[in-house]
Amino acid sequence: MDPTISNGSTHPHPLDPLSADELRRAVAIVRADPRVAETVRFADVFHEEPTKSELATGDAGATAIDRRVRFRLVAGPGLSCTEVLVSLTGEAVLALTEVPGVCPTMLVEESWLTAEAVRADPRWQEAMRRRGIDDFAKVEVEPWPAGRFGLPEENGRRLGRAISYLREEPEDNQYARPIEGVVALVDLGRHEVIDVVDHGGAAVPAGRGRYHEADTRPWRDDLKPIEISQPDGPSFTLEGNLLSWQRWSMRVSLEPHEGIVLHTVGYEDGGRIRPILHRASITEMIVPYGHPGPMHGWKNAFDASEWGLGKMANSLARDCDCLGEIRYLDAAMVGERGNVYMIKNAVCIHEEDIGIGWKHVDLALGLSEVRRARRLVVSSIATAGNYDYGFFWYFHLDGSIEMEVKLTGIVTTIALEPGEVPGHASRITPELAAPHHQHLFCARLDFDIDGTANSIYEIDVEAEPAGPENPWGNAFAARATALEHELAAQRVVDPARSRVWKIVNPSVSNAAGDPVAYTLVPGATPTLLADARSSIGRRAGFATRNLWVTPYDPGERWAAGDYPNQNPGGDGLPRWTAADRSLVDTDLVLWHTFGVTHVVRPEQWPVMPVERTGFSLVPAGFFDSNPALDIPPGPLTGKR
Repeated sequence: MDPTISNGSTHPHPLDPLSADELRRAVAIVRADPRVAETVRFADVFHEEPTKSELATGDAGATAIDRRVRFRLVAGPGLSCTEVLVSLTGEAVLALTEVPGVCPTMLVEESWLTAEAVRADPRWQEAMRRRGIDDFAKVEVEPWPAGRFGLPEENGRRLGRAISYLREEPEDNQYARPIEGVVALVDLGRHEVIDVVDHGGAAVPAGRGRYHEADTRPWRDDLKPIEISQPDGPSFTLEGNLLSWQRWSMRVSLEPHEGIVLHTVGYEDGGRIRPILHRASITEMIVPYGHPGPMHGWKNAFDASEWGLGKMANSLARDCDCLGEIRYLDAAMVGERGNVYMIKNAVCIHEEDIGIGWKHVDLALGLSEVRRARRLVVSSIATAGNYDYGFFWYFHLDGSIEMEVKLTGIVTTIALEPGEVPGHASRITPELAAPHHQHLFCARLDFDIDGTANSIYEIDVEAEPAGPENPWGNAFAARATALEHELAAQRVVDPARSRVWKIVNPSVSNAAGDPVAYTLVPGATPTLLADARSSIGRRAGFATRNLWVTPYDPGERWAAGDYPNQNPGGDGLPRWTAADRSLVDTDLVLWHTFGVTHVVRPEQWPVMPVERTGFSLVPAGFFDSNPALDIPPGPLTGKR
């Protein structure tokens, strides 16, 4: 894709994703700098997006706004990183900074080299032989981030831990046969095994857990085809990464860290585009495990910042991952050796019919009015080891937005002794259990509700006591509490009070005379269950609250900070909000933590049916009336 801006300029729009050609040029600029060793590995590559002030003062044709790329390079085996900021416009390195004591995202190359080192380690081999395993090629060694637990061996090293599974045949499900009790601690940078610990435990299960096509027959023969057809094409247009549909407009890209990023989301109303969101993305996700044993107690995966949701994106397949009249966006990525490659069909865009949008039958007149609803879907799917995550942004005709994550894939397993009833885990077969765990996501929502001067309120619906003011005992009211500073805006959901958070522009009123607003409507979502003093409690402080609010700062992009991998903790939202900055009539960023606590069921084995979690953004006085009144009627609307 060679993106252009809507005025026909050949210059990329400032918010266009970096093209493959731009990334090649940027890598070449880095390679040409004498301070950069030939042996460096490219851990992270980001589009250094222009700030809001740069966008406001820059040339609409993009000629005056610099295209910048930020690199995180790994130059040696130690715990450090080199950050390089490159100007594509100026064809130069703007800054090169050594950042000691930090660990960028995991390098896939290092992970696989480390797996080979584990297989070659005599201590590990002896542990396998104690279990009757002599063919080490049949053992899958799975590297994991090591976390940070205050151990001496963590100092100055990029670490991983590795666990093992037996895959007797290529089609076997490796998670059906965990090799219980064996954990290797590895130096990722040096590809060395530091230690192998054998805790003992149950024998390797005999089941194969297969789920492939050949293993699921006989298939049902009574599912009739469903045809989805749009003979006139879709109702949306896609020019470069500028997406327009039914009064909605936005820019869509797939970034290495966050996956899908939406920019300048607005709704056409009265002949003008009214801004709602400047930027929206999933900035972080963690999977903390709740089993205290030595095989799983250390497991706390930051899948966004330790691996990269965009880098793990699938190439989506028509009529499988997406159904209907589809348009795709490709994504350019930089490999660890500086090679540029494309993820084809990384983002899927299509429409879905979702039933009734609105309806009423006027009994006096004998008239029925009903309108069908549909939504625009922007989606991607990332595979993070055993789990697969679908990220779906939905845009509705009534001005509402939904974000839904669909979780599927294969659960992590524990081998059981015969008749064992596990604690902190669910038995899913006679031989296997799955440890309790959580999946917690953090959305970063940079709101611009009809402009950047916004405020936020917490809305609780509360019952009123019976008495003279409430003679029937039936009254309840919506109470609004202004969240005026950062510390006051660290909040959790409360379904009993139907709690929502309203973002308002106090300078713009609707026809009723109230400030225009959108509400963040959470689901019944958990927060982090781990102790706040634990390693994961310190590293994932953002997950201890469902809501954080900060003033816009272009340097505050990721909820757990810039380098969560092996971070001792306290970074990101807890550190930023300690300043307790004002949230009144300012440019607000909302951070919403949501997800699921996963107590696994047998029905989620050997492959997990999709489980859903998410939230909604709903207009609350943003429009003067139902914005979907003008949807054309269907053939049966009218006289009954």
